Amino acid sequence: MGRIVNSTASASKAFNSFARNSTYVIPGIYDLEIEDTNWVLTSSFIIFTMQTGFGMLESGCVSVKNEVNIMMKNIVDVVLGGFTYWLFGYGMSFGRGSFSNPFIAIGDFLIDPGVDDPLMGQIFAAFLFQLSFSTTATTIVSGAMAERCNFKAYCLFSLLNTVIYCVPAGWVWGEHGFLRNLGVVDIAGSGPVHLIGGSSAFASAAIYSNGLGALPLGNPVNACMVVLWWGWLAFNSGSTYGISGSKWIYSARAAVMTMLASFGGGFWSVMYSLFRNDGKVDILDLINGILASLVSVTAGCFLYRAWEAILVGIIGSILVSFLTPIFDKMGVDDPVGASAVHGLGGMWGVIAVGLFSDNPIPLETTNGRKGLLKGGGFYMFGIQCLSAVCLCSWGVLSTFVLLWVINKIVPIRMDPNEELLGADLVEHKINHHSIGISRALSALIPLEVNLKELLEVPKIGRNPGHDNCVEQIRQHYMDDNDNDEWSPSERTPTRKPQKRKSKTAFSIKSESSGRRRQSRGLTFNNNISFETNHRKSLTFKRGHIIPADRDSALHRNEFIPTLSRHVDRNNPQYAWID
Repeated sequence: MGRIVNSTASASKAFNSFARNSTYVIPGIYDLEIEDTNWVLTSSFIIFTMQTGFGMLESGCVSVKNEVNIMMKNIVDVVLGGFTYWLFGYGMSFGRGSFSNPFIAIGDFLIDPGVDDPLMGQIFAAFLFQLSFSTTATTIVSGAMAERCNFKAYCLFSLLNTVIYCVPAGWVWGEHGFLRNLGVVDIAGSGPVHLIGGSSAFASAAIYSNGLGALPLGNPVNACMVVLWWGWLAFNSGSTYGISGSKWIYSARAAVMTMLASFGGGFWSVMYSLFRNDGKVDILDLINGILASLVSVTAGCFLYRAWEAILVGIIGSILVSFLTPIFDKMGVDDPVGASAVHGLGGMWGVIAVGLFSDNPIPLETTNGRKGLLKGGGFYMFGIQCLSAVCLCSWGVLSTFVLLWVINKIVPIRMDPNEELLGADLVEHKINHHSIGISRALSALIPLEVNLKELLEVPKIGRNPGHDNCVEQIRQHYMDDNDNDEWSPSERTPTRKPQKRKSKTAFSIKSESSGRRRQSRGLTFNNNISFETNHRKSLTFKRGHIIPADRDSALHRNEFIPTLSRHVDRNNPQYAWID
């Protein structure tokens, strides 16, 4: 064990002496100690849980007939968006090729450093961290396109949306980026992630132009499970890019300021919703207010004092509260409010840095500058405003172009009949029950729509084998003189009201005696299980009889629960329950 430790220490020392000498220039994104790499990797793992958070929130906001579809989109965002990010996205943001320019980086495509590369660990850690940001930016858009977007078209969008995110991410964080070189500050992505995602969501929702205001939530419990809170802590704290030196101090500060901002946004949301809804708190008012505050504090998460973080969160929540209804009146059909939460919140977050940021000594995050309200002058404030305008313009225009191209290949909008039936049924063969899909299918039959394949999709939670068994029971035991009435659609018997005894008892008929054994009182809720003198385990249901000799009954295909009055009570093969 001692040799292994000494070997590791020697390797680390050799790496440091090689990687940090005068002949080897380390890009800032790869300037990580061993403990920094561990921190970045751990943060990346947690950030990926935000996909679950976005999926739960979005599926809770849409109708039940589309909730599986929205979860599938979140999976696709990671799979397809992640693949293209590895292919070319990372290289467009952080490539170190000779053809890189202030607009776009070129190089490091299909990134795969070899074991002889002294920066292999740092490169992989940085790639994974940036990958988690990229997939988050794409996922923001999925909610705005919910319930109307063709799934195949969305797959193309997820595959190509990498370009929309990676180019501006390079402007802000890449060493080549013109905004970075001008001095823009965005620690964890209010601009490149949320403003770009919100702008893309706005463009995606605006092409539908059918906004009629908020619709009832499909699953409020899902919407309330704000898993995003957990992921946001890693999002912001992990963006210190490590815990070595003084980084750990500001990492802790980032976590606390993130929570304080969400407290401020949540407090405002509760007060606003109580006032707007006559003493009732609306779920979306609260959730979107909290999310807007988290988006707002992301850009300067460790640059604020406590009261400043709370104020930034409150202002972000106020903007979303008052401007979301305006988006609806504009006809922007955004079912989850992503355009306002991430677009407006992200824009305010970028600008807020120019107002409230401190110089985080000894880190060089702000290049020694301070915000306007801290005596830093107008330069930093101006750069932050310029960044907000550039990112918003790029997000809207590039998304419109991308969607136009995709629409030429695959129609983006679902067929109206498919929208009526729901994407879960049409795209994924998921047939929900008790939500009106059967009525929709019935209504479409006279329109000569091809529904044969959809009509054969079984409802989720139903076992076709169970249904077949019930049908066999009905056919075998029901006769023309029976007073039972059966519902063909439900395949369950509806019996006429009968007087029942006030207490339940069971008795077992002995094979050697024509009289019943003494009945014993028994109280039960569901089933009774016990062993007979044949040592066969039985399960009884109220008003049902089951063959005592289960093995032989199964062999004869006679082990079928039936209505008790269809069988002779004196038959020793059966046990009777009153």
